[in-house]
Amino acid sequence: MIVVWRITERCNLACPFCAYDRTLTRGRRTMDATAARGIVARLAEYQETTGDPVLLSWLGGEPMLWPEFEAISREAVARGLRLSVTTNGTLLTRPAIRTLLGTLFAEVTVSVDGLAPTHDRLRGWPGGYAVLAQSVRALADEKVRNGQGPKLRVNTVLMHRTWKEFSALCEDVAGWGVEEITFNQLGGNDRPEFHPAHRLTPEDVEGFVAALPGVRERAGERGLRVVGGDAYLRRLRATSRGLALPVEDCGPGERFWFIDERGRVAPCSFTVEGYGVPWVDLATVAEWRELPARFRQARALRRLSPCDDCHSTQVCEKFAGRQTGPYVPVAALAPEQAVPLPSVMVEPCPAG
Repeated sequence: MIVVWRITERCNLACPFCAYDRTLTRGRRTMDATAARGIVARLAEYQETTGDPVLLSWLGGEPMLWPEFEAISREAVARGLRLSVTTNGTLLTRPAIRTLLGTLFAEVTVSVDGLAPTHDRLRGWPGGYAVLAQSVRALADEKVRNGQGPKLRVNTVLMHRTWKEFSALCEDVAGWGVEEITFNQLGGNDRPEFHPAHRLTPEDVEGFVAALPGVRERAGERGLRVVGGDAYLRRLRATSRGLALPVEDCGPGERFWFIDERGRVAPCSFTVEGYGVPWVDLATVAEWRELPARFRQARALRRLSPCDDCHSTQVCEKFAGRQTGPYVPVAALAPEQAVPLPSVMVEPCPAG
């Protein structure tokens, strides 16, 4: 079971494409510590009772700004859960943080949105790219010295003015000791004012998809795995053309749960408001095990609009290893070829 848990809306960077940009005047919810301990205990009980291994992935905001980050991470591991985190990397300069990650975590994903000038501008962090390079290398070196440590991953957001840097970014982060790179397309929900001028166009996606096999090959030679399968590329291409990709059956809650900073458990981050269940209503392992049936029932009673155009990366093969079909240029696709995504849950996404 993959559990992606947004534990705070606080962030210390100023990204113009993100809802948690530190310059925005807005509320900043943070997960209550007592409630968090209760959820961790129940997830551990679920794992022990069912034999279904749980990977708990912290998300933000910047999750390491959560005051309880270290204490509850230690408690989760002590209870037998595996940990993952997606971070902007600002706190990786601290040796104690790197030791914590190297000791407790199975995966660490660092957000990097282009080469140095691009990343620093988009993140509102002058010199940030150089800091990340040094910090991630230090984390990789410690992993080599200790003979163990987390999988090191980079995730990048592709935009109209940045996607052409992807190949060079792969070259760079491979030199940092990163083992895997994933990508998202720029979405428009968080900052609709930023989206129109920076979204991927159909021509951008066509160029990216055409170049991707060569990028994968060159990165692989340096020990870097570039992931994203056919369904995920189809998601990018459909979005760029304004085509919907509905999902008839995503297996809600069968292999993936999303928890928000209020402690609501949902099939994905897009359906919290409609299908989310407060954790206090899940007092027993039996009730956690019944979540898939509960989500299916809620979906049957009221199908939410996100299900008619699914953007949940855990459904779309974000972590599949490679393309398996022939490349077809975007211009050659007719609108009716935007068929629904597979009706199965594939490669859940620990980073959301």
